[in-house]
Amino acid sequence: MSVSPQPTSSDRRRWARYLVNERAEARVYRQLAAHRTGEERDILLDLAEAEGRHEAHWLALLGGEPSRLPRASTSTVLLGWLAKHFGSIFVLALAQNAEDRSPYDDDPFATPAMRADEKIHREVVRGLAARGRRRLSGTFRAAVFGANDGLVSNLALVMGIGATGVAPQFVLFSGVAGLLAGALSMGAGEFVSVRSQRELLEATEPSNYADHVLPDLDLDANELALVYRTRGLAPEEALDQARAVVEAAQSADRSLPYRRDDEVGDAHEVVGGAWGAAISSFLFFASGAIIPVLPWILGLEGLSAVVVALVLVGIALMSTGAMVGLLSGGPPLRRALRQLMIGFGAAAVTYALGLLFDVSIGA
Repeated sequence: MSVSPQPTSSDRRRWARYLVNERAEARVYRQLAAHRTGEERDILLDLAEAEGRHEAHWLALLGGEPSRLPRASTSTVLLGWLAKHFGSIFVLALAQNAEDRSPYDDDPFATPAMRADEKIHREVVRGLAARGRRRLSGTFRAAVFGANDGLVSNLALVMGIGATGVAPQFVLFSGVAGLLAGALSMGAGEFVSVRSQRELLEATEPSNYADHVLPDLDLDANELALVYRTRGLAPEEALDQARAVVEAAQSADRSLPYRRDDEVGDAHEVVGGAWGAAISSFLFFASGAIIPVLPWILGLEGLSAVVVALVLVGIALMSTGAMVGLLSGGPPLRRALRQLMIGFGAAAVTYALGLLFDVSIGA
């Protein structure tokens, strides 16, 4: 039989921190729920209720409401502010990262149920965040990666051209040409990609081709069961479903149609619209590609233009990297630094190549 450790003043201070953080986390979930409807709203409110149970545990150990309480953690306060004002997928992604770091794993005063709750909360939040990621995966994906491609490709272009020693006007022209060429290519490529994917989905969508012959099928031996087997049902289950549909058709009751009109609807939503993806790719590639050219547009040249371009692009690369990290549930800083190294690495290669073709040598 284990004996509970005797609490110290340090323990009580830690319980007070747990108390305020549980309250703050419950508030985050309630604020997120205010921006949701239906099942997602109910799930978030249930999470808030669970945090309330944890709050009650620490309150009981403290013997009631303390006269003074510490401030909630900075990350939790930030989450609450974002949830209140935005209620976006980014908040859920951040909350998922926060749930990864449960403080109760090694705390002897936390109950096993609380430790289990924290693990499950992480999976619940991950599932909610995944729903949001699926909704964003079409046009938003094209926007984020379009901007990143514009940043990297045009930075590499102007760095390489600038390193050759050509006039600043030629660097500017090259950057603008690269912007238009890349944006048009991205937009056209995204349009073809998404349109082709939607056409493939439409080709697999169940049609009403055989609806009118359903009443003529034999109730006990019909090929409709084979249709259901092609959709993944087991033979017996497919035969039962086929009989039910034929019976409904023969009684003029079409409440059990053999095809489901919603089978591809969700997939279409995930893929997104071809025009939306193409326009987003064009605009966001252009918005990213214009940043490396800004110093030359503003009249800078030489080393000062290069330094300003690197600073501006570095900030933008880290921002897009952090955004991707948040959406993927990964560490934002690590993703930001990775994006920065990739972009600057590409620029370094083209800059070195430009130095090999320094036109000022033969001038």
